Amino acid sequence: MNRIRVAVNGYGVIGKRVADALRLQEDMTLAGVADIVDDYRLQVAARAGLPVHAATPQAEAPMRAAGIAVAGGLSELLAQSDVVVDCTPKKVAAINKGVYEAAGVKAIFHGGESHALTGHSFVAQANYASALGRSSTRVVSCNTTSIVRTLGALRTAGLLKRARGTLIRRASDPWEAHADGIVNTVVPEKVIPSHQGPDARTVIPDLDVVTIAVKAAHNSSHLHTWWVELTRPATRDEVLAAFRAAPRIAFVRSSDGIVALNSTVELMSDLGRPRGDMWEVALWEDVLAVDGDQAYCTYQVFNQAIVIPETIDAIRALTGIETDPARSIAKTDASLGLRRDFLR
Repeated sequence: MNRIRVAVNGYGVIGKRVADALRLQEDMTLAGVADIVDDYRLQVAARAGLPVHAATPQAEAPMRAAGIAVAGGLSELLAQSDVVVDCTPKKVAAINKGVYEAAGVKAIFHGGESHALTGHSFVAQANYASALGRSSTRVVSCNTTSIVRTLGALRTAGLLKRARGTLIRRASDPWEAHADGIVNTVVPEKVIPSHQGPDARTVIPDLDVVTIAVKAAHNSSHLHTWWVELTRPATRDEVLAAFRAAPRIAFVRSSDGIVALNSTVELMSDLGRPRGDMWEVALWEDVLAVDGDQAYCTYQVFNQAIVIPETIDAIRALTGIETDPARSIAKTDASLGLRRDFLR
């Protein structure tokens, strides 16, 4: 099998996880990683034997001074690659797009960039086929990914009429908690709808959804609460069945002691997940309620990892090495060890 050669530009929260996931795929090879820093993150990558490249000429000397064996520059890495996954900070990727086009490599961007950058936004279960053969796509943000997964599941089952959700967002990523965050308060976002609802419509254009978001004083993950108007009166079992039929949604229960965001974070560590990652949407089965044509649910989004499976699928879609979305999703989920239920 000819493996797809993939470069990762940006070795931070998302980039290092993409790199690890790539190395688990039988149809892909990690060509190398690129960055501009020389701190512990890149030093760990070098110790792990990853080919490390300097993303800019100015970054090379400090990297070498830090003891990192630099394999070359970004241009050399792109010359060895079929696809690049851009995991650089927000707004940087837009500058990089022209570099990738000039190098003739396909490119995947993430939710910090706008839909206009690529003209295509990606969630595997919703629109994999429309990404086949494209030169680029954008994997949407963690919260938007969760919205498309869950509401998309109800839509596929013919149950979704419209949805209204509140997002309780983490204040910062854990590794940035020393520099950014809020303490002892909750900060409402200034615009309704928050950007996640309109962003979800870049994937499912006819989705009737409104989101409201607040930032809270924690950094473990995000919590969503949803009111959904169904297309008809339904039973709780029907709604649960719709969620169970969809990929990348896993059930948790407060009756098992999973009562808060920190409970699931601890569970992932106990399950031996790398970095404690949760790639699934964790939906509370025993909290879900259905009353006629109204459904109410609560779920958790682990922002550092949820988009990793989508990114792997996006590589297959752009390159066309797998044209069937279900097969790609199955391959990715099996390689990472995703589950439909964490304790059953």
